[in-house]
Amino acid sequence: MKSKDFQLKIPPEISEQLKLTDKTPVKLVVKRDRLVVQLEEPRLQLFQNRVLIWPVVTALLTSIGFYVFCLWRGLNSVPLVGDWSLATAIIVLEVIMGTLLFAGFFIRDRNNPQNHFTKNIYWRNFPVIVLSFALILTLVLVGSMWLLGVLFKGAIFGTVTASIIMFAFGLVTNSAMVYFALIVDAGVLSTVLVLVIISGVVIAMAVNNQKYWWQHNLSFLGTSNASSGWQFNATLIFSALLMIALIDYLFVSLHEFFPRSRRLLVLRILLTLTAVDLGLVGVFPNNVNSHDLHDEVAIFLVYFIIALIIGVRWLLPNITKDFLYLSYGVGIALVIAELLFQVFGYFSLTAFEMVGFVIAFGWLLMLLDRIEALINSGTEGLIEQGAETAKE
Repeated sequence: MKSKDFQLKIPPEISEQLKLTDKTPVKLVVKRDRLVVQLEEPRLQLFQNRVLIWPVVTALLTSIGFYVFCLWRGLNSVPLVGDWSLATAIIVLEVIMGTLLFAGFFIRDRNNPQNHFTKNIYWRNFPVIVLSFALILTLVLVGSMWLLGVLFKGAIFGTVTASIIMFAFGLVTNSAMVYFALIVDAGVLSTVLVLVIISGVVIAMAVNNQKYWWQHNLSFLGTSNASSGWQFNATLIFSALLMIALIDYLFVSLHEFFPRSRRLLVLRILLTLTAVDLGLVGVFPNNVNSHDLHDEVAIFLVYFIIALIIGVRWLLPNITKDFLYLSYGVGIALVIAELLFQVFGYFSLTAFEMVGFVIAFGWLLMLLDRIEALINSGTEGLIEQGAETAKE
């Protein structure tokens, strides 16, 4: 059977938005019985070629530096875990190098015309994004070293072997940080937000397990009586800053498709106030001297969530019935949880706070996902409009 060549015409609006040229590589992909036109990511192509040099070189320099340090200290062997150990060196050095590489490639990719994420990120949000990925890397390395310490209890390595292990970990972590710097977008940032807040809360629970925090309330994790109250509060503050960065990006991108929209402006203000209020819950922990302020900001957080659930019908353009019904269901679930706690006494304070937080935070993430989908639908609208113009 003789093959035929087909030509695909792209509307001018799309080519201007994506900064397409005659030499821009694209490919056609079939996904779920739909034909999708995708840009050949030059960022990933660079990663497979020249960009890979940076993780290799930095990992090599780090391992050589570690070996020289061991010689200077007169160490003939290095334990796997402990204060002066291979695990400590890997965590400290690889977090520093990985963070520097992530920041460098994130800044470098702002000049890439195909990267629509970084160009819509303000510099004020840059430190939060970098520190978020540094925190995730730290947690991954700490968990990995703890697991290796359990599996290889009492292991001791020679300095050469330890340096080779350092190089292997450095190559993997540095490559991963460069990769995420090149592919980071709103979806990845939402995932990082979830990981930051879940990991911070879970670690705070684990640290305070012996103090039976659940017999008090969830806010106990941030008080001065908790073993690591600062960690719980820092998680809330950091999550709030990360949420503000994500909101900033989404609404800057939406402005291209819905300029001067008062509804979106109100929605942005409500979401930003919700994020700020979440951070204030961490700024004013439930200690004796700040108990009243803590209760006030916690109550306002509930008010903001309720306002978003009620107002999403009018504030979010092109809202689907499914999401609208889901929002009302979330509102009803929060009311039921309140009744089970206040009226029937079925829920303890801890259970009520945990259920309410999970439901409300989960709905907020779905709302941010709908806003991101709205950006994509705006692009699809331009494609359909351009297609109709081409037919005429």
